[in-house]
Amino acid sequence: MKILEVKDLCKSYITKKRRNDVLRSVSFSVEEGEMVAVMGPSGSGKSTLLYTVSGMDRMTGGEVSFNGKNISTLKPNELAMLRLDEMGFIFQQMYMLKNLSVLDNIILPARQSKANKLSSKEKTEYGKSLMKKLGIIDTADSDINEVSGGQLQRACICRSMINKPKMIFADEPTGALNRSSSDEVMDELCKINEEGTAVMLVTHDAKVAARCSRVLYIVDGNIKGEFRNTEKETRTREKNLSTWLMEMGW
Repeated sequence: MKILEVKDLCKSYITKKRRNDVLRSVSFSVEEGEMVAVMGPSGSGKSTLLYTVSGMDRMTGGEVSFNGKNISTLKPNELAMLRLDEMGFIFQQMYMLKNLSVLDNIILPARQSKANKLSSKEKTEYGKSLMKKLGIIDTADSDINEVSGGQLQRACICRSMINKPKMIFADEPTGALNRSSSDEVMDELCKINEEGTAVMLVTHDAKVAARCSRVLYIVDGNIKGEFRNTEKETRTREKNLSTWLMEMGW
């Protein structure tokens, strides 16, 4: 079953009275439990695609269906609730409130959600269980400036999972991390995906994309190609993807 279905998606901006078509009739879908990477040159529309299909940015044309709902027809408050309750978000810049502890940042979306029926205590305990799962429970009471970048990004993953989303959207989730921390974060995202949560991520890192089952390559606002990786061995996956990316002009 498709969790995300995109048809003829267009996104344009008007700057200095000139129209800039960032996305041009983009169509694709993501199945429940699938993990999809989006790659392409700088300025190709990768992040715009992620923000538009997740409802963070309004589309100019086309249709996006998320979990059976046409997001273009939703009112702003309905769209905000959909993102809060059914989507999770991870960004390269780890947006956290400085006046809250790591744990309080993680459970904040649960406190804001009307659909999350857990008690305040249960939300806190679930947040702690996610932190234990990702190996950062010892940072629960820490300020956000007291933890490493890798720990903070894993905290962001916990936050994205707190309302048990149908799908996680990640924009360069490893872009600000070293290789070791990047591998750790991808290990956690892959585990989450294996447990049934769909993931769509934007990345410039072929090693990160090779962890995904499918890669979409976007150029000048259009999807130029699609790569499916069925190999199990890591080196083979990376080699096959690198060969394909070269063919795409990477």
